[in-house]
Amino acid sequence: MATNVHMEALSPTMEEGQIVQWLKAEGDVVSSGDILAEIETDKATMELVARGDGVLRKIFLAEGGVAPVGDVIAIIAAADESIDLPGAEAPTPAPTPTPAPTPTEAAAEAPTPSASASTPSAEKAPDDGRIKASPLARRLARASGLDLGDVAGSGPGGRVVKRDVEAVLEEGAPAVSAAAPTPHAHVEGPEVERVPLTQMRKTIAKRLVESIGPVPHFFLTVDVDMTRATEARDRLNRTLEREGIKLSFNDILLKAVAEALARHPDCNAHWGGDHILRFSRVHLGVAVAIDDGLITPVIRDAHRKGMARISSEVRELAGRARDKKLKPEEYTGATFSVSNLGMLGIESFTAVINPPEAAILAVGATEERAVVEDGQVVVRPRMRMTLSCDHRVIDGAQGARFLATLKQILEEPLAALV
Repeated sequence: MATNVHMEALSPTMEEGQIVQWLKAEGDVVSSGDILAEIETDKATMELVARGDGVLRKIFLAEGGVAPVGDVIAIIAAADESIDLPGAEAPTPAPTPTPAPTPTEAAAEAPTPSASASTPSAEKAPDDGRIKASPLARRLARASGLDLGDVAGSGPGGRVVKRDVEAVLEEGAPAVSAAAPTPHAHVEGPEVERVPLTQMRKTIAKRLVESIGPVPHFFLTVDVDMTRATEARDRLNRTLEREGIKLSFNDILLKAVAEALARHPDCNAHWGGDHILRFSRVHLGVAVAIDDGLITPVIRDAHRKGMARISSEVRELAGRARDKKLKPEEYTGATFSVSNLGMLGIESFTAVINPPEAAILAVGATEERAVVEDGQVVVRPRMRMTLSCDHRVIDGAQGARFLATLKQILEEPLAALV
């Protein structure tokens, strides 16, 4: 019996998916559980598995194509079985933009290849006409001007993965695409590039509209003396050096945030429409910038974990987030989020709340600044933090008390032990 292959909901918030690459071709024999394709969701690249046995008779959605959840994108059936089935029509393709009459407008209107498209040389392989490569490897190869056909794959089934591309680049392959302009160089090509939205960018756009408009934000900023936190980090790193652990300011910050939230559950909360959810457990969402946007891996029960454990989890989750390999349960369910742009030199900023969370903390850089102490001007490492609050859940005094506790813990780390 024929089996329709549907665009499945591979993440809790997924509404549509994009085909990154088909791992099976028309005519291939497949068994239930075989991986058919890689699908870019709103958060990560996930694997679509077969739900039936037979032959992949027809693919309706090409690589780079987008379809809503539930649409039929392929059919599995016996080799001689009719596949003229109701509901098996191909998803309606998006209309092609009509070129405008002038060359500049025509260049601006011309659709560009999707993020999953590869160069012609990267589409040839002896077995099924395509080189098997992870999405991250494809992006890295394109950015480096590297032909995937020149890369030997070490992944499953000879698949090219990130480490293969990096190895070739380290051996002397071009590090920058030949098309990348240098300062004062003449730039060829269109004046305007039409960049298709990735599934993640579409979701970010939708979520921010849902947040910054309907959610009544207010903001509280505090300036923190990081002298003792810096000293504590240096002492801890000397102690942990033998174990190969090196703590960052962010690790200390996350532990301090978790401790402060445990003392102020009013800020560790969600808006529920007709109720407020206050959590006794602290699940910290840590904003991580990736190529396509932003994702927040979650450190579960952060208030119960030491800094070394938090540091290890953040690095491991952030690495897989950049590879788009996080599982849905690893980026959902945060009770509070932290966004740190200090490593990029940002002094202070305000962050947009991620509903249904009721708050998010924006953290700036730790910098040497002149301050007055006991009537004398001295230089101290200082850091600014801004708390964005949903006024439906958190009042000004509640947010201020949380920040006061957080400031106390950072300025006197031993306070976390009291």
